[in-house]
Amino acid sequence: VTLKLATSLDGRIATRSGESQWITSQEARAEGHRLRADHDVVLIGSQTLIDDDPELTVRLPEYDDAQPIRAVADGRFRAKPDMKLFKSAAPDRPVVLITAEGGPGESAVGAGGFSSSVRFSFIGRGEDGALDAAAILRACGFAAHAEKRCAFEDARVLIEGGGMLAAAFMRASLVDRLEWFRAPLILGGDGRPGLGALGLDALADAPRFVRQSASALGVDLWERYVRA
Repeated sequence: VTLKLATSLDGRIATRSGESQWITSQEARAEGHRLRADHDVVLIGSQTLIDDDPELTVRLPEYDDAQPIRAVADGRFRAKPDMKLFKSAAPDRPVVLITAEGGPGESAVGAGGFSSSVRFSFIGRGEDGALDAAAILRACGFAAHAEKRCAFEDARVLIEGGGMLAAAFMRASLVDRLEWFRAPLILGGDGRPGLGALGLDALADAPRFVRQSASALGVDLWERYVRA
């Protein structure tokens, strides 16, 4: 599992009004597309889906390989069929919509609106009421295996946002790598954080990472970490 973050220097991914395009430079965004190409599944949360209406495809002039599987963790089932992600779903570009078992998403299967290339996955919730991070990861692995991308346990998952989903995976100790792009601007405490609350009381409990590299990328700084 790789967590990609594109933030301001103070770790914000959007202004207080939700504006986020674009915090980082064109060079950083191009590297983000290369990261998508290196993974089997690209995963986002529902707030990123609503705020950005992304397609999550690899868009590089030289790229002609298979697109990654695109997945959304949407516990409250706020997805709409007319969003770009679902409208662009195709047999060779499937989308996995991960939502809560027993929730409103179950009635959407077969009810029309969503393409047959949108695959529904129903999972349980954790103790906090949110979708269980480990179950989200299993759904991504099963999707990659079903599409014959890899063995289930070899699936490479890239998390692209948002802060709540990133925090859920961090709390569950499921983040193996960080790809952090920092733009030289400050958004302040009322900006939206790249990571949600972790509930830490002691520094000893904080997730720790080892920096592998740090380099300039356009006007931005690109830092790469692996879990300690």
